Amino acid sequence: MKKSTIWILGVIMGLSFLSLLYLQVSYIEEMVKMRRGQFEEGVNRSLVKAVHNLELVETKKYLEKDVIEQERSGLVSRGSQQQKQQVGENVVEHHKYTITAPDGSTYSTFELKTIMSRPANVPKVIISTGKTIPQTSRALQEIVKERYIYQRELLNEVIYNILYTASDKPLKERVNFKQLDHFLKSELFNNGIDIPYHFSVTDRDGKEVYRCSDYAYDGEKVYSRLLFENDPPAKMGFVNIFFPTLDDYIFSSVRFMIPSIIFTLVLLITFIFTIYIIFRQKRLTEIKNDFINNMTHEFKTPISTISLAAQMLNDPAVGKSPVMFKHISGVINDETKRLRFQVEKVLQMSMFERQSVTLKKKEVDAHEVINGVVNTFRLKVESSGGTLDAELAAEDPIIFVDEMHFTNVMFNLLDNAVKYKRPDVDIALKIRTWNEANKLCISIEDNGIGIKREDLKKIFEKFYRVHTGNRHDVKGFGLGLAYVKKIISDHKGTIRAESELNVGTKFIIVLPLFKDE
Repeated sequence: MKKSTIWILGVIMGLSFLSLLYLQVSYIEEMVKMRRGQFEEGVNRSLVKAVHNLELVETKKYLEKDVIEQERSGLVSRGSQQQKQQVGENVVEHHKYTITAPDGSTYSTFELKTIMSRPANVPKVIISTGKTIPQTSRALQEIVKERYIYQRELLNEVIYNILYTASDKPLKERVNFKQLDHFLKSELFNNGIDIPYHFSVTDRDGKEVYRCSDYAYDGEKVYSRLLFENDPPAKMGFVNIFFPTLDDYIFSSVRFMIPSIIFTLVLLITFIFTIYIIFRQKRLTEIKNDFINNMTHEFKTPISTISLAAQMLNDPAVGKSPVMFKHISGVINDETKRLRFQVEKVLQMSMFERQSVTLKKKEVDAHEVINGVVNTFRLKVESSGGTLDAELAAEDPIIFVDEMHFTNVMFNLLDNAVKYKRPDVDIALKIRTWNEANKLCISIEDNGIGIKREDLKKIFEKFYRVHTGNRHDVKGFGLGLAYVKKIISDHKGTIRAESELNVGTKFIIVLPLFKDE
């Protein structure tokens, strides 16, 4: 599958997952918004009803109290101002009522007149003529009318007392807080809200008049409602209520969506990981194909050389010349060693992957090992016009390593420096050692072709080689630096590379000293 096809499929699937996730989150936001709106509407309705019930209770209390007092006062007033008057055969009674305030001021006055027929002294036989019933009905209507007027005046006085007497009292005397709590609980339950709440009562300046016993404000939204809204502004109070578990109540309605979001995220992460694995496998496939091509080229040259040398040995003239025979034998031996070395590198990496190799560590003087490798490479470097300098300045070069593998590490790094030199510049190698924080530091620096920044972090991967197109002027399988990295890591050390294209490369190795092992 082409890389572009994988990218197109990945982008489409990724956008699909992200769109699904966005829709789920948007749905949750809308659900929370709607749930919160319903909750606020229910709380406001409950507060309005509870405050209204509180006002009704106060009105009822003053109504009962004032009616009793005014009826008693009215009876006394009526008895003291009753007058009778004889008009023909009828007796007219005048009743004058005066409604006064406790301070003596008059609210209202009205007069009730009653007309009664004087009974005869001698009993008579009453014969119904149909005229007495309408007269009786009119008398009753007059009595009811006067009674209504009287009761209306009493109610007017009650309302007056409520407006100008009750509002003068402080809130703590006007409000029964237990009853208010009962009204709040009942109305909230009627509106479908059955969660814990705390409430307080404050005056217009925000000073607390009352708070419930379990009051503990934790920053939640407070819902307020005006108490006795028809009172003078200076006497107004507020009931404040908040819900400690409001967030849990709101999100309980969308809690079932959380698993779906988690599953969507898991699928998205799994998809991303799958795409990563696909690209990695594709890259590994390309690297292995490159490895096979390089291995074929590496093996083809020595095999061709050995085959040609074998054919030359069949020539009788070669058998007659000991010098020629020795030369051809040497070529066969060298090419055989070359093949064995390449196969050994592959086998070494295979064994290291299976963790089947045991390092034979011992106390080693790093300077001695480095000097041995330097002496081997110096002739090769100087023969091509280059230089190899060793500045071994570490005061403590003793390390605890496997001498053979440590030697191979140094050999591989120097061999890479020679192979990747610039053709138009004489090679210049420099090896330095120093101690730092109880560690031995070794640097190998060259002035070769360098490494690109994007390739620098991949050079220690197995089979990886910097892309050179179809050229095979630099031999190798891409195993040398992977082997170096593995050996240094197994010795509890680190290795890093610093490079600049067409300037050179520096490898820095840091190993623990023998005394720190």
